[in-house]
Amino acid sequence: MRIATNATRAQSHTRPHINERIRRDTERRVRALAGRPDEIRQRMRELDLEWDVERCLETGSAALTLTGLVLGTTLHRRWLLLSAAVQGFFMQHALQGWCPPLPLFRSLGVRTQREIEGERHALKALLGQYAGADAPLDGCAEAADRANRTLHAAMD
Repeated sequence: MRIATNATRAQSHTRPHINERIRRDTERRVRALAGRPDEIRQRMRELDLEWDVERCLETGSAALTLTGLVLGTTLHRRWLLLSAAVQGFFMQHALQGWCPPLPLFRSLGVRTQREIEGERHALKALLGQYAGADAPLDGCAEAADRANRTLHAAMD
């Protein structure tokens, strides 16, 4: 059994075309916001509310485990197997980075925390918030290029 690293475990268990689609969608959003500081700040507030794939998996695991426990104690003990199976898969995810719902969440575009933070850093670069960065650039290709370079650096 190979224990996965935290930084890339969900991406390494996601089909390459899905990872690429998530990356392209993020780049498209960042590029569209170049030169729009108010919209960038709004998008950054939205990023604060975005659930990453780990939070989705944790919530789903807890909900199914509790459902299995409630049904196992009120209807039939067989429902306790649901809790055991869910926690087994959740343990597999914790150790190896994969569990059955992961491909579904990723195909729906649910991002990792690292991917979300990559977008945040690219938006900050657009605003010129990094030491040594130029003043914010207004809606030009140069601003979007700088943001995309930051995005790639943050996500690679």
